[in-house]
Amino acid sequence: MPDVPQYFDVQVNGYGGHDFNSAELTPDNWHDACRRLRDDGMRGILATVITDELDAMAERLAKAVAMRKRDPLVRETVVGLHVEGPFVSAERGYVGTHPPTATRPADVDLMKRLLDAAEGLTRIVTLAPESDRDFAVTRYLVKQGITVSAGHCNPTIEQLRGAIDAGLTMFTHLGNGCPMQIHRHDNIIQRVLSCSDRLWISFIADGVHVPFFALKNYVRCAGIDRVVITTDAMAAAGLGPGSYRLGPLNIDVGEDLAAWAPDRSHLMGSAITMPRVVQNLREHVGLSDSQIKQVVFDNPRRAIHEHLSG
Repeated sequence: MPDVPQYFDVQVNGYGGHDFNSAELTPDNWHDACRRLRDDGMRGILATVITDELDAMAERLAKAVAMRKRDPLVRETVVGLHVEGPFVSAERGYVGTHPPTATRPADVDLMKRLLDAAEGLTRIVTLAPESDRDFAVTRYLVKQGITVSAGHCNPTIEQLRGAIDAGLTMFTHLGNGCPMQIHRHDNIIQRVLSCSDRLWISFIADGVHVPFFALKNYVRCAGIDRVVITTDAMAAAGLGPGSYRLGPLNIDVGEDLAAWAPDRSHLMGSAITMPRVVQNLREHVGLSDSQIKQVVFDNPRRAIHEHLSG
């Protein structure tokens, strides 16, 4: 195994059986999730709240803030928050597992409501540039020192470049949050890679969300200095292969640690851990130990302007 003793993940939706988007999450659940994350070498994460009705999203963000205030372990582990939505595309394929009825055009006043609930802990907002008229929300967030990331979106190359000019600096899990069948040349993957000199680009490295041969190509094209590796972990992460009941959902986790619907018709997220990610990056993508450290620890922190002591 590579000598990479600690990791930083900008997108964690849950861990160890605990869903950060659940209204039922207790203080003990938060503590146990963070304990498991620390045991797996996680130095820090951004707890991720995904698209829902505004009140529900605000409540989940506020709960994360409250848990950090009351529990030192949660405070040490959850460095900040990643707001993924609700300003993402409702178009089939691009919306992914986000509920399309809860998506909406980007709006500064609605964004302020979510930022207020997060009490200054928002580090990344993922949105669809094509939903952000005149890139007003992007410009507003940049002024607040928040990293703006495109994701679950299908902007034209002109819209993507315009968003970058307005301050967008990241793309969320490239190769996912888009349809299985797309134009062979003019597609979101090619557009983003063409702008890789101006973007941090995150990838899920489980070999299923993006096949390893494709990930190897993407990393080579983007350049190791611009790549951020995330687990995009959901609640089954850290539990290993098996069948799980999480809230209303039945989930099957295979040996590859991808989370599937029981009929394996579609992915339901990633259940991978960073130690397994590191193994994949070395064995299947061919990265060196120093490159692995860069994409699982150094680059993620740089992308959100985060500085950790030690």
